[in-house]
Amino acid sequence: MSNDFRLGGDLPVNLLGFGAMRLPSKDGIGGPARDPEAGRAVLRRAVELGVDHIDTADFYFSAGGAVRANTLIREALHPYPSDLVIATKVGPVVGPDGLSHGTPADMRGFVEANLDGLGVDRLDLVYLRIGAMEPPQGESLAERFEALAALREEGLIRHLGLSNVDTGHLAEARAIAPVTAVQNHAAQGDEADVLAACEESGIAFVPFFPVGGGRELDDERLAKVAARHRATVPQIGLARLLASSPVALAIPGTGSLSHLEENMAAAAIALTDEDLVDLS
Repeated sequence: MSNDFRLGGDLPVNLLGFGAMRLPSKDGIGGPARDPEAGRAVLRRAVELGVDHIDTADFYFSAGGAVRANTLIREALHPYPSDLVIATKVGPVVGPDGLSHGTPADMRGFVEANLDGLGVDRLDLVYLRIGAMEPPQGESLAERFEALAALREEGLIRHLGLSNVDTGHLAEARAIAPVTAVQNHAAQGDEADVLAACEESGIAFVPFFPVGGGRELDDERLAKVAARHRATVPQIGLARLLASSPVALAIPGTGSLSHLEENMAAAAIALTDEDLVDLS
């Protein structure tokens, strides 16, 4: 794979990266623990296959915190390759009563937990994650983002991003500090508007759940193109995402070596004009 995008203008990454959420548990955050050695093996193989962009979070852990994504990343890959970019997210708090969100005063603790867990002195990219699965319309993120911007000024963060936001949130944040990347749900309603704003400013658009988040993709258009390329439907889903915009990056996640190999093979699929018409 080739380095096709520069996060923040100075961090070259391949278009196809890796999401770490499912390493601790197949069921996602707080689910039954997976074998940690299997997770470490997936991470090592991902880097061997050309992954230089890993997306994680301190709140990616199995039930009871027994297996944690950041710990697996540190154990498998530290000392890190010089070209490896690790992005993380802060904001959510996963507790016994479900999901809540931290205050501006909590941001330092969130950042320090990621620094410690990953074993680094500075985080490459930190997303401020707000809301649940849809952007919280009308909710201000200014004070939380200002707190992260101050930590960036201290040198603890290289670049800042936003997750689960709309265009209003993006504009609000950009008035405070530069935004390098936006991570939204691949299928949220106003995706086109957010993507257009990212394209206009050279901001990376990094959808989460790019191939369904563990759910089967049922799309006749994808199946038709997949048959043409002798590929799987998820592979064509990834190829379509990467072809959708010059600022689009993909971070499919898995805890399976075979699934990892399948996902990474999508980077070699070159969609034709005919394919793109069939997928539109």
